Amino acid sequence: MDMLLTMMSAKGTMSLLKTGTMFLTVLLVVPALLKLFIVTVEEGWAAIRTRNGKPIIRKPKGAPDGTGEVVVLRPGSHGAFPLFYWYKLVDVRCRATDLPVRELTGANGHQHRVHASFEWRPIPSGHDLRVFELDVVNVKERASNLVSAALRDAVRRIDGEDLPHNDEVNTRVLDACADEIRNACGVELVRVMITGDALTDGYLMAEALRSTDRAPEAAAALHALN
Repeated sequence: MDMLLTMMSAKGTMSLLKTGTMFLTVLLVVPALLKLFIVTVEEGWAAIRTRNGKPIIRKPKGAPDGTGEVVVLRPGSHGAFPLFYWYKLVDVRCRATDLPVRELTGANGHQHRVHASFEWRPIPSGHDLRVFELDVVNVKERASNLVSAALRDAVRRIDGEDLPHNDEVNTRVLDACADEIRNACGVELVRVMITGDALTDGYLMAEALRSTDRAPEAAAALHALN
């Protein structure tokens, strides 16, 4: 009874408050403060380390051209000290872009109405993310132009009236423009998908009309228009 009365006294109450405050500080406040000094990057994302809104550039010793690379954090937990550093997250997951429908002429003058799309993703490395974030105004537009040009050249070398399998066209286009897209846009070209000729009534009728005019000079004229 004496102990209970002592705990309920003013001195005992103050002691309990101090003890409770200490436990709350250890359990809640300290972890929250420590979290301020840790940044966690989730899967599918990368982070550009910045100061005052500008990327932090690491210049390796002995670099021949003197240029540096952006400090990029991969998925995982990273220290963020001092406190005034912050990070710009970049989504590096794969995304798809559709190309407009095009009439492309093959090697023998046959016209293919091609529907195509391609998949791409930013590359989480310092140089590539620097290109992706700082230099290219519209990554998707520039990559679309490069893929369209490579696709045109790939179809132009196709003989016959049928488009080859998707894997073959995909390999041709990747070999033709993947490196250029990485250098120009800072992104990786993952895959090119061709759905082939459009089997609509209008297209089938146009094909039937064209099939009556297969003279060599007509094929040469179509080939010259491309």
